[in-house]
Amino acid sequence: MIHYMTSNGVGNAWVANELRAVAAEGLPVALHALRRPTDTFFKSEDIAAMDRSTNGLYPLPKARSVASFALAPIRFRQRFAQAAFNALAGEREGWRARLAGIWHLYVACDWATTQRAAEVGHIHSQWIHSGGTVAMYGAWLLGTPFSFTGHAADLFRDRVALTDKIRRAKFIICISEFHRNFYLDNGARPEQLQIAYCGIDTTHFSPSPRHRGPDEPYHIISSGRLVEKKGFNVLIDACAILRARGVNFRCTIGGSGPLESLLREQVRTAALGDLVQLTGTALKQEDIPSFMHGGDAYCLPCQWASDRDVDGLPQMLMEAMACGVPTVSTRLVGIPDLVIDGETGLLVEPEQPEALADALQRLMDDPGLGARLAACGRKRVLEVFDLSVCLKPLLERFRASLEAQ
Repeated sequence: MIHYMTSNGVGNAWVANELRAVAAEGLPVALHALRRPTDTFFKSEDIAAMDRSTNGLYPLPKARSVASFALAPIRFRQRFAQAAFNALAGEREGWRARLAGIWHLYVACDWATTQRAAEVGHIHSQWIHSGGTVAMYGAWLLGTPFSFTGHAADLFRDRVALTDKIRRAKFIICISEFHRNFYLDNGARPEQLQIAYCGIDTTHFSPSPRHRGPDEPYHIISSGRLVEKKGFNVLIDACAILRARGVNFRCTIGGSGPLESLLREQVRTAALGDLVQLTGTALKQEDIPSFMHGGDAYCLPCQWASDRDVDGLPQMLMEAMACGVPTVSTRLVGIPDLVIDGETGLLVEPEQPEALADALQRLMDDPGLGARLAACGRKRVLEVFDLSVCLKPLLERFRASLEAQ
């Protein structure tokens, strides 16, 4: 059985979509999460059932976890000694990473103890920071193959023991060419690496061209968690530039998050209240198509956050493109694998509001360009980023790992 380790289970939309595809292929899978989600981005019953069956690690039962750690040298013998030496003396990014690794070995001892009687054929971590450390040590203790998919914050802002994780991984899933090159630069062997894009189920998304009246404003839409890495502040600055140019437009930003009050203040200060709307509500997966169909262009100007967080390959861009909406984004991490500038969308450099305004106005002024980009963008998503296509390499790796047991 494939055992998935995650941060918050199906509280992340990508985890739920990927596990749907894995289960549809008949591969046995069990889902584990450091913490159970407080909410999901789905309304469907199958995701609710997946959530109910998720094994949450925290909060740790105190007595059991202490006993698990105390007995680990007896239960796991040499494997525990090796893992403990690694936690104490392995290469680390700093003292915080060292302490985190020691703690996550403690957690892994408890988790591995609870899984000794289970059928654990392969352990895969979705994200490679905290949950990835537990997965690595859990696999080490159980003598089970380990693999992972890295994304963004887990590789940059919250990196922990990455060199050891690369060294011990049976294979590594790369969600873009950028990621493949990143792992190679950090010591990965080429044969370890497999590109498998984070995709979407395109059957849920279809074009519904919007027919805008002659005096109706051009509708720019954007969406996502209201955090720094999404670049919504840059989009608001670009909207101020468009207004100064006398462009007839409006902008809707769907989503909620910690920066909502700051972004609303930015809108107020720029006197854009009649042009820029923040919904303040997270989009459920089932509601995304209708949101996309209400826009003339989708814009997500991702950027590096001040704490080194970044988007790896935003799913919202795929969903917009699958809905036949022309997209504008930034040259960052894996985005150029999806949005090919001038072919499947438009790209600008991060944190450049004037360039972003130029790209959006280019779409407004040339409806034919927007239509061509929308058609080609949808075609690329269908051919490369549909789950039935992009997950094949991962599913083949899983099958091979289980068959080798």
